[in-house]
Amino acid sequence: MYDLLIRQALIFNGLDLPPLLGDVAIKAGVIAKIAPTIDEPALKIQDAMGLWLTPGFIDIHTHYDIEVEISPGLPESVRHGVTSIVMGNCSLSVTVGDPKTLADIFLRVETLPAELVHHWLSQAVQWQTPAAYFTHLEQLNLGPNVAAMLGHSALRAKVMGLERSLSERATKAELIAMQNLAIAALDAGCIGISIDMVHWHKVSGAFSGAALPSHHAHYEEYKMLTSVCRERDAVFQMIPNPGNLFSFVNIFRLSSGVFRPPLRNTILSALDMSEYPALWRLFPVMTFICNRLLNGNIRFQTLTEPFTIYADGPLTPLFEEFATGVLLNSCSSREERRQLWADKKFELEFKKQWCSKLPRTFHRDLAQMTILKSPDHTMVGKTFAEVAATKNKEALALFYELLVEYDDQIRWMACGANHRPAIRQRLMAHPHILPGFSDAGAHSRHLAFFDSSLSLIRQAVSTQFISPQLAIKRVTSEPAAWFKLKTGVLREGAKADIVLLRPEKLRMPIPAPTEIKDPLLQGAIRLVKRDVDPAIASVYIAGKEVVCDGQPLPILGQEKTGTVLKSQYSMQTAAANLSRYRNRINDELWDHPFTQYWDIFLLKHQHKWNAIYHCWAVVVMYALFILAVYTRHFYWLLFMPISQLIGLIGHRLFERSAIDVRDTIFSWRAFLCLHRLFYAVISRQYSPEISRVRQALSDYEKVKQ
Repeated sequence: MYDLLIRQALIFNGLDLPPLLGDVAIKAGVIAKIAPTIDEPALKIQDAMGLWLTPGFIDIHTHYDIEVEISPGLPESVRHGVTSIVMGNCSLSVTVGDPKTLADIFLRVETLPAELVHHWLSQAVQWQTPAAYFTHLEQLNLGPNVAAMLGHSALRAKVMGLERSLSERATKAELIAMQNLAIAALDAGCIGISIDMVHWHKVSGAFSGAALPSHHAHYEEYKMLTSVCRERDAVFQMIPNPGNLFSFVNIFRLSSGVFRPPLRNTILSALDMSEYPALWRLFPVMTFICNRLLNGNIRFQTLTEPFTIYADGPLTPLFEEFATGVLLNSCSSREERRQLWADKKFELEFKKQWCSKLPRTFHRDLAQMTILKSPDHTMVGKTFAEVAATKNKEALALFYELLVEYDDQIRWMACGANHRPAIRQRLMAHPHILPGFSDAGAHSRHLAFFDSSLSLIRQAVSTQFISPQLAIKRVTSEPAAWFKLKTGVLREGAKADIVLLRPEKLRMPIPAPTEIKDPLLQGAIRLVKRDVDPAIASVYIAGKEVVCDGQPLPILGQEKTGTVLKSQYSMQTAAANLSRYRNRINDELWDHPFTQYWDIFLLKHQHKWNAIYHCWAVVVMYALFILAVYTRHFYWLLFMPISQLIGLIGHRLFERSAIDVRDTIFSWRAFLCLHRLFYAVISRQYSPEISRVRQALSDYEKVKQ
């Protein structure tokens, strides 16, 4: 007898395949059977007629490292269909470190109540090793599945001490100590390492206003960490510094896979910046250069919604970009800020920096900054520029006056990126840009993108910029495969992490953020998303219903449903890792049973017309060779790259499989397989050979499950 039987749902398995109407049976927390009809009995039967059944969503960029200790159910994400999260991003984690240091590097970024964080850290941080941390994590009543990365800021502060980590270069001994601790963290279960080159993520405490420790590392320190990840094919997450263009050069240096294993590198973030409207075009170019020409393996992250940030007067992450804004955010009280406001020199410097044309991410356009709350109610709903016009004042002068007068009593919002739907959709659809960057768990008063995955599906359904099944794949199996997490696909034997969606509700607009006093955060204000008529019908984790009609159930966080997702790497030599990458069938399928390159070559050329284009490439290659010999004008050989171009056009038009740079330029294995493909086509053995390797791959995947 099954524990649960979900009947007659439209089933999306997460693999970009057409959905099928059928039943799903669950027993002991796993999917026991998927079939058009299941007649066996079950303890509970869920009628899902008219609903979509999908794998649980994966949020690849969260900052739940501390909140998971306070509220392991993580209801704000789970209520939106998220059943797996990745934390430890932006160089912040609690895998290593002492309570005081961890509080200092977390508080300003996370904006959780300081008393709560200090109290929890003093009680909870008892582990001395990464292995002990994962033992502790596994004992929590996790709601969603949790994967953790090692944060470089925590690592650097642990080895060097916080003060030195904020200013000094690591010694050789300290680099070795960091390397050993990083290896221990990956061996214990971390899926990768995160670094942060950007300057506006700040610490609090005695060194308030300084950039995070990771920002102060030198290239050789980053290189050492990438080597640790490269050897294990572990994830390396980085944030370049927009104010330092050389940081982007370092990305290419670190990520290149020419004559070495590629780095599995995910980068924040590919956004359509309102300040630089043409910048978004660089991200596809960068992925092409790195992944196709430099044999890399990078994935940018993008946000699935307009990047709208809320602010309480001067208290906002947007002000961390310039020095006077940092000073305001560093003040512990309104009285301290009043002292700054009263300083005429400070006022002049604030206005100068506000108008500076140096590279920045926040537009600082007062005509695009809307007032949401104010002691003067006549301002609400207007931009600062509009209010200034009504008072016949210069906009920046009025803005400064209002900050001085009202301080954090005036609440405003601004959208700095992803405001153009067409461009946002192009970024979300790009195969080397992953939907992510929700920042769930951080900036609790300033943003709310807990529903990032669901928002992508909503937009796919309402605008059809991609198919619903591809949208579902982009937030389930695709990030799971790239991050190497054992989740994201509905198949028999898989953990029963399932979302039931109401398709008619997916066409409704994405709800705006709303403020609540979150009891989990001791009543602190938090921005959240609430659907009046939710698209989420149910969420199941390990076969247990944890959300119904968009509302978390009491079981969430009280009973363990989630598991700790650990790294799925195997230690190999650099040569073996490089061979594994070169022999990948596509960007998601690295592991397979084939040792002969012919079998791999076939799976990269399954489409009939792609194979025909490659046959034409062979004909052109020999025609040029014969022409050169016959005419004795060997300059005809200079046109040989035309044959490679024909093959690349075939891949571009019909089958965008993984193409190794060396095979594209020339390798004997590709040269010989190309001729074998030509013979197989003209001898009519091509289709049987394709069927043979497809069956072998299918048999391998069934055994692997």
